[in-house]
Amino acid sequence: MPGPMFAATVARSYRSRMAGLKMALGHAIVEIPLILLIYFGLARFFDREPVQIGLFLGGGALMVWMGIGMLKARHQVIEKGKDLPYNSVVAGIVTSAANPFFILWWAAVGSMLVMQSLNFGRTGFILLITVHLLCDFGWLSFVSFIVHRTRSLWHGKVQVGMLTACSLLLIGFGGWFLVSGFRLIA
Repeated sequence: MPGPMFAATVARSYRSRMAGLKMALGHAIVEIPLILLIYFGLARFFDREPVQIGLFLGGGALMVWMGIGMLKARHQVIEKGKDLPYNSVVAGIVTSAANPFFILWWAAVGSMLVMQSLNFGRTGFILLITVHLLCDFGWLSFVSFIVHRTRSLWHGKVQVGMLTACSLLLIGFGGWFLVSGFRLIA
C-alpha cells in the first residue's frame, strides 16, 4: 500500500537498487517483534487511548522530520551526488515504527491473523510470518528495482520533482498522523 515506507523506498531507490531490500529489512526489524508481542497477548495494550495518542503524535513528528530532512537534502542529492540523511535500513525502521496505522493495524487486524494462524499450530504462525515477510521483501525489492532501472528517465527537474513529491508525502502522512492524535485528545 502506498504510504510513508513506499515514498521512502522510491526516494532511496534512485541511488541504490538494493534500497527496497534494505527498507524491508528495517521494516522486519520492527514488524517481527511487534508480531511476537501480539502473539504473547499485548495487542490490548495498543487499544488504550493514551498509547494511540502517543503513537500518532510521536509517529507524526518523526514522519514530518524525515520528510523535511529529505526535502532539504534534495538539491544536494541531485547537484552534488550526496545521499539522503539516513540509510535505507534506518528509513525502513523509522517509517514502520513511526507509522501509527501500521502498529494499530497489527494490533487490530494483524492480531486476528495471528490468532487464525495458531489454528494450525506453531507451523501456521511461522508460515504467517514467513509469507508476510516474503511479500514485503518482494514488493519493496520490485519497487526499488523498477525505480533504479528507470533512473535514467529521472534526471534534473524530474528527479527534483520526485524527491519533492516523496518528501511532501512523508510530511503529509506525518501531518495526518499529528491531526489524528490531536483529535483523540480533543
